Amino acid sequence: MSSTLLVTGAAGQLGQRVIHHLLETYKVAPGRIIAATRSPEKLADLAAKGVVTRKADFDDAATLSAAFADVDRLLIISTDALAVPGLRLKQHTAAIEAAKKAGVKHILYTSMPAPETSLVTFAPDHLGTENAIKASGIGYTILRDAWYFDNYLMGLPHSLEVGKWYTAAGTGRVSNISRNDCALAIAAALASDTTDNATYTLTGSTALTIEDVASVVSKITGRPLEVVQVNDEQFAAGLTGAGLPKFVVDMLVSADANTRAGNFDLLTNDFNKLTGKEPQTLRSFIEEHKAALLG
Repeated sequence: MSSTLLVTGAAGQLGQRVIHHLLETYKVAPGRIIAATRSPEKLADLAAKGVVTRKADFDDAATLSAAFADVDRLLIISTDALAVPGLRLKQHTAAIEAAKKAGVKHILYTSMPAPETSLVTFAPDHLGTENAIKASGIGYTILRDAWYFDNYLMGLPHSLEVGKWYTAAGTGRVSNISRNDCALAIAAALASDTTDNATYTLTGSTALTIEDVASVVSKITGRPLEVVQVNDEQFAAGLTGAGLPKFVVDMLVSADANTRAGNFDLLTNDFNKLTGKEPQTLRSFIEEHKAALLG
C-alpha cells in the first residue's frame, strides 16, 4: 500500500498512540505518515523519525487546506472544544470541507457509541459530524470509541484516598476499553487499503457496573472502596464543589445518566475484527496503573 495517511490531533494522547501503532505495530513507512496539530513544534520527536509534520488549526480553515494537500486517508480525531456549545461541530465541519476541497479519498473519524440515542452532552457533536462526513460524498470509516478505562484514572486516586466513590450511574453497565486499544484499532483501519464505508463500535469484552469496577480496583490496590450512589443533583453539587467547570460537570453528570439508562451497555467484536486481538481487561489495566492510582 502507498497511501498517504494524516492524523489530526497528533500531539494529543490518542493521536500519539495511533501514530505509535502505525510505526511500530503496522510498520508503516514514516514518510507516508503526516502528523498534524496546531503546534507542530510539539512533534519534533516524530519529525526526527521521518514522520512529516504539518500545522492544522481547526479554527483556521487555511491551515486545514494546506495540511490536507496530497492526503489519501485522513483521520479526524474529535477536538477538545467542549466549553463552547456547537464549536466542536463547527470545527469538524470545516475539516470535512477542507478534506473535500483537497481531494482526500477516505475520512476516518473518532466518534462515540450510539450518538443517536445518547444522553451525553457532546453526543450531538459526534452525530452531526458523522452525518456531515456521510453527506460529503467522501468514503468513510466511523470509529465509535467506548468510554476509556483511562477516564477512571482522573477521579479514582481521590476516591481511593477517601475510600468512597460517588456516582449517579446506578446499576448501569459500561463496556470500557483502553485508549491504547482504541488507538491500535484506529491505526489498523487507517493503515488498511479498504475503501468500503463502515462504522465500528470499539468496546471491551465485558460490560461492568461501577460496583464491579470498584471491586477489582479495591482488590488490586489493597484499599477499601465503597460505592456511594447519589442522584444527579447531588453528583453535580459534589463535582462543582470540587472546582470543576460547569461544562465538565454537565458532561460527567450526563455520562452517568447515560450509563444509568443502559446506553453504554453494548458489546461488539469490532476491536477483534480490526486487530485480530483481544482487548485489554479491566484487571490488566488496573494492575498496569496501580502506582498512579495509589499516588
